Amino acid sequence: MTQDDQIILAVNEAGEFKGEYIPKWVGHTGQGQRHLAISVLLFNNKDEVLLQKRKHRVFNDIWDVTGATHPLHRPDGTDETHEEATLRCLNREYDIDTVELKNHGMFDYFAIYDDLCENEHCAILTGEYNGPLKLNDEVGYGYKWMDKQKFLTDIEANPASYSPWAIPAVKLLKEQDFFK
Repeated sequence: MTQDDQIILAVNEAGEFKGEYIPKWVGHTGQGQRHLAISVLLFNNKDEVLLQKRKHRVFNDIWDVTGATHPLHRPDGTDETHEEATLRCLNREYDIDTVELKNHGMFDYFAIYDDLCENEHCAILTGEYNGPLKLNDEVGYGYKWMDKQKFLTDIEANPASYSPWAIPAVKLLKEQDFFK
């Protein structure tokens, strides 16, 4: 199954699952259809966060949080949890198998570019990771560890340098004192 063949979970404007599954491309074309998504931001024991220079069909070659994906509807008829989707993402993007995750809640965002869009009800998860990294070159151009406070200052001063979903994710984390 390719990334575009994935089946994702549609939600209503309140972010509630509608009992409807849609192909990933349906959620990302035209005005899209609101669906569940995941952003993850890893930190280490040096008070740094892991950022990725993302390869993306629309928001390409800009900085992003550590990773991003969608909970999937699996062929066996079950749906991934936020944690399962996040661990799948970290494994695919960095070859990371295990991280203890904390879910900080949900945010909505919408961004459009020509005939493609992002129309998502997105969870932001964090976790501490201090091991080796191997970025999958299919998803990113590179990565860096950045001091939490420098990152917070930079994303607020230069939002156009970051993915559109990183800005509300960071806002939610800031409200929860993640950056202190």
